[in-house]
Amino acid sequence: MKSKKVLFIASQPFFEKRGSPIRLGFDLLSLSQLGYNVEFLTLPIGERRQVQGVKIVRAPNPFFARKISIGPSPLKLAFDFILFWMALWRVVFRRYAVVHGVEDCGAIALVCGRIGRARVVFERHSDPASYCGSNPVKRAMARVYAKVERFTMRHADAVIGTGPGLVEDAMRRGRASRACLIPDIPSSLAEASPEAVSAARARHLSSPSDILIGYVGSFAAYQGIDLLFESIPIVARKEPRARFVIIGGSDREIADRRAQLAAAGCLDAVDFAGFIDPDELPAHLASFDILLSPRISGMNTPLKLLDYLKAGVAIVATDCEANRLILDHKSAELTKLNPAAFAAGILRLCADPRHRIELTAGGRAILDDCHNFAFFKDSLRQCYEYVIGQA
Repeated sequence: MKSKKVLFIASQPFFEKRGSPIRLGFDLLSLSQLGYNVEFLTLPIGERRQVQGVKIVRAPNPFFARKISIGPSPLKLAFDFILFWMALWRVVFRRYAVVHGVEDCGAIALVCGRIGRARVVFERHSDPASYCGSNPVKRAMARVYAKVERFTMRHADAVIGTGPGLVEDAMRRGRASRACLIPDIPSSLAEASPEAVSAARARHLSSPSDILIGYVGSFAAYQGIDLLFESIPIVARKEPRARFVIIGGSDREIADRRAQLAAAGCLDAVDFAGFIDPDELPAHLASFDILLSPRISGMNTPLKLLDYLKAGVAIVATDCEANRLILDHKSAELTKLNPAAFAAGILRLCADPRHRIELTAGGRAILDDCHNFAFFKDSLRQCYEYVIGQA
């Protein structure tokens, strides 16, 4: 019987209510249920959440950090340096079958895996350049990281991509036989009860005639957050029933957007709900009439879309590569990437309840095909059996 010990490394807050940390939880849960003995090296930041059967080891926090930005940053690089030495010590003195690195920790996994004579799995969640916006420091770091990432892809024993675009990119690097597509799944395995949906809707309504329009996600630039908040005043002026509910954002980010909406004279049309636990999220999403994905960049499927489809609610989305990986004109109102077009898409669905119903008809079928936990776990099983079998 081959060793089933796994060293899993990720410089993500664990836990935090957003895409990558949520997926990490499913990775760890799957490996544990598949019988692997997992040791998880991660940051000292985030909610202290446990996963049954997984030993979580957190890096020290000499920087006294409480939060970390999405994407490449000097702080993340500093933590990666600490995680590297923690991982190196482990592979020298312990025997692992697989070292599994996520995003920027892929290079750490590659070096430590080779030293420890373990197989290496590199998991990509996104294109790092999409996180940088116009920040010159982050853009410079993203260019360097892209080169490191390409090297890691070429030499890892398997490359996991969360969407077709990431897998195709790995295949272009010569990893055709070792690129594994393991699609994201909705952020919670919980199902919403009718009572929970009714309670969530009552929480957000200001009037019985309101049309609830929801957005879930971070306020990062690649999410199209500027496009979203520039479209809200356009909708609010033309459709008095529209009530926007924004789930996500830090206190500082919310305060800045409140000021922007107040200056535009439409603050009353928006409810900032803050963070909502993933297991409570299905009820909130199912209580909305329209859900929004204003993404402007990236090559990975936005996790929010899977939650939206699970909720069975009509979607307005920008017609960009990331949204197009899972949506088309039969499943969403797709718009050009500008505030006026996005607002027009929202207004169309506000005015046409029948069209909203038409758009939701095939959503659950997409999830039943491959965006579910059983498929996720089985795909990860096949990937691990492949790399361990090559040892």
